[in-house]
Amino acid sequence: MTSNNEDSFNSITSISELRKIVQQARLSGKKIGVVPTMGALHAGHLSLIQEALARTDIVVVTLFVNPTQFSPDEDFGNYPRPVEEDLKKCKEAGAHLVFHPDVSEIYPEDAYTTVSVNTISEKLEGQFRPTHFDGVTTVVMKLFNIVLPDVAFFGQKDYQQQLLIKRMVKDLNVPVEVIACPTIRDPDGLAMSSRNQYLSKQERETALLVPESLKLAEKMLLDGEEDFDKIKDAMKKLLTSSDEVKVDYVSLAHPETLEELKQVQPEIVALVATYVGSTRLIDNRIIHLSSISSNQ
Repeated sequence: MTSNNEDSFNSITSISELRKIVQQARLSGKKIGVVPTMGALHAGHLSLIQEALARTDIVVVTLFVNPTQFSPDEDFGNYPRPVEEDLKKCKEAGAHLVFHPDVSEIYPEDAYTTVSVNTISEKLEGQFRPTHFDGVTTVVMKLFNIVLPDVAFFGQKDYQQQLLIKRMVKDLNVPVEVIACPTIRDPDGLAMSSRNQYLSKQERETALLVPESLKLAEKMLLDGEEDFDKIKDAMKKLLTSSDEVKVDYVSLAHPETLEELKQVQPEIVALVATYVGSTRLIDNRIIHLSSISSNQ
């Protein structure tokens, strides 16, 4: 392990060692940032590290494929875990600490406590993955308690997730600022995701229907369409123009509550979840209708 200064890079697997280094940094007046990830890092994750470097003094990246957010029929066993490659990317990006614990370090024995964020967690993803968000909020709370960061950085691509974490932090008085950073996309518009590597070449092309459906919703709203069912039907029709696509949901929702909207308002979030082949993809787009009165 190298010496603890802002130019060093430490790879850590134990909670006690991480806490010791972070405590030393805090005592020296450093502001701590954390970027929680499940590894298989891509440019989207690296953009979070860059934002953390711009806003904090010490950046901790966590690499942990969390078993409690996978249901039995999901891809926990096959989820990519290129740890050495991820460590290299973190070091090159400028992160100071990488915490990549074993499952037994985070869940050392049977646990009786989980963290649940009601209402928001029951919509959209929660309807199709009912145990998912309890696993997410519980492990994020654990990571916050382990790292004790000042600021945490999440991607907007997982829109419902970052909304839940913000609500958890607010409701439980957790002294962490949560920042949602913009979705990073490939040049053709597909949102970057660790699961994109599961797509065949043909499926990768078909997956472009996902961001195109969000653009369609935005165009229809900007063109003055006010029938939300008509917009969502058009989105579904576009998505299912390929036999490879199965739609879980399309939604036009309130950006803070995720309540389905019935009429236009200044800001709307469009959300989509689909399977392309056997790969599940999610994406979203915040639509600004600046000409709409906030009192409407």
